[in-house]
Amino acid sequence: MRNKVTKSLLVMAAGVLFVGVSAAQTANSTTSGAGPGVVDPGHPRVNEVNGRAENQQQRIASGVKNGSLSPGETANLERRENHIQNEEKRDMAKNNGHLTKAEQNKLNRQQNHVSRSIYKDKHN
Repeated sequence: MRNKVTKSLLVMAAGVLFVGVSAAQTANSTTSGAGPGVVDPGHPRVNEVNGRAENQQQRIASGVKNGSLSPGETANLERRENHIQNEEKRDMAKNNGHLTKAEQNKLNRQQNHVSRSIYKDKHN
């Protein structure tokens, strides 16, 4: 009898421990499990793409500030950046606030092209 009680307590303790660990992982997770139409700002692919966009916006702003970018060059770069951001929003809306690896790669290629244009425009 005592052995059955001990085994039961062990099983219950393991169950409680498992539930506690699962809840802690959910609470500490970097992604929120966003639902349809909800952006998940903690998703690593989204963070990477958005970080690059912020960096490029800072590069454009510094070019405007120091005069190395003309108004026409600035308008063109901003238009292209805006196009990439809109595409990212559409892609995320399709995938519950996340980006697939293929979508991230596509956005990175587009950002690479804009990044080269920023450099060329600032140094012409």
